[in-house]
Amino acid sequence: MSEVTLNPSGPPETVIADEPTAVRDAIAAALDREGDARRAALAEVVAAAPRSLEGWARLGDAGRDVIEQYAAYRVGYHRGLDTLRANGWRGSGYVRWEHPGNQGFLRALAGLQRSAESIGELDEAERCALFLRQLDPAWPPQELDG
Repeated sequence: MSEVTLNPSGPPETVIADEPTAVRDAIAAALDREGDARRAALAEVVAAAPRSLEGWARLGDAGRDVIEQYAAYRVGYHRGLDTLRANGWRGSGYVRWEHPGNQGFLRALAGLQRSAESIGELDEAERCALFLRQLDPAWPPQELDG
């Protein structure tokens, strides 16, 4: 379950619950593989855990082309919005990278930004970039990898 906290010095902050240990372990094992084997292992993770935001984001990272990447990132983004709303988020407030549970959603949104830009959907890329900065004013994190 996510947590929404009211912050007297600014907007509320939503923290998505961490992924279950088994899902995190499966993603880590998949990321240890290379190329098509990595992509296939990540596809197995999201098939078994379709609500895994980190799984969808990492599947986007492993996509075979920009359209496959875009599709996986978009699923992760929309699943993330659903998760946020189900836990009290009302369309504004912080969703910061510093909380591990938020990273899958933010990684998917950043991937959606990059892939939208790659296919020339510049208005979508710009909207994603703005949304990332609204969700986490410290965006982008130094440790974001791909």
